[in-house]
Amino acid sequence: MGTVRVAILKAPGTNCDGETAHAFELAGARPEEVWVEELGRDPRRLDPFQILAIPGGFSYGDDLGAGRLLANELKFRFAEALDSFLRRETLVLGVCNGFQVLVKAGILPSGRPSSGQEVTLTFNDSGRFEDRWVTLKPEFNVCIWTQGMEEPIELPVAHGEGKFIPKDQTVLEHLLGCGQIVFHYCDPQGREGDYPVNPNGSVGNIAGICDPTGRILGLMPHPERHTSLFQHPCWGRREGRGGEGDGLRIFRNGVQWAARRL
Repeated sequence: MGTVRVAILKAPGTNCDGETAHAFELAGARPEEVWVEELGRDPRRLDPFQILAIPGGFSYGDDLGAGRLLANELKFRFAEALDSFLRRETLVLGVCNGFQVLVKAGILPSGRPSSGQEVTLTFNDSGRFEDRWVTLKPEFNVCIWTQGMEEPIELPVAHGEGKFIPKDQTVLEHLLGCGQIVFHYCDPQGREGDYPVNPNGSVGNIAGICDPTGRILGLMPHPERHTSLFQHPCWGRREGRGGEGDGLRIFRNGVQWAARRL
């Protein structure tokens, strides 16, 4: 098997690219930063890569809403490059701002850029930026990135617009029925609840979703910030889990899946 190559998509305001690249390196991949303007100059810029990662931050300062400007660029300016990439057997990971980009471009939950949105991510119910650790319960789903994950995991969140809202009840039921809801916010015992268990007021306590193929994952919590046991604030009570953080499994799943197809 060859080495899986990962494109870390950067725009002005992206600030989690370094941690994301490090997480993919730990998982055995070869990450490379790709600036959005490179896609405009060369629509085939993504051809050498098996994974596209859209990291967290504040792309374009979130000036028109979190992730909105980068989402519009993917839909309109770089549609050819993105469509060419998605038509191959590739993977996409969007974290925090990256998740916001994916839903506002219509890539999630459909799997392809769309002029209309079926879901969105909007202002937290608390009315403030939430920076805290949360517990996530993996659900029965089709997502490649979370296969084999059954126990609750702990990851940090850091966002002001993380409230997940589906367009209507039909969309929500479709996501449930197709196994596209990947994570729910929960307490350490796996029980769903209100704030602060659900840090933003997301409908159905939804923290992450995937497309129908399971190849495209978006989530608000940051798996790249918990790849080592020692990043957890209570790491001394978690030593029985080994030296890895809960988030590394997500990256390893994606890299191993892509490697089998090289």
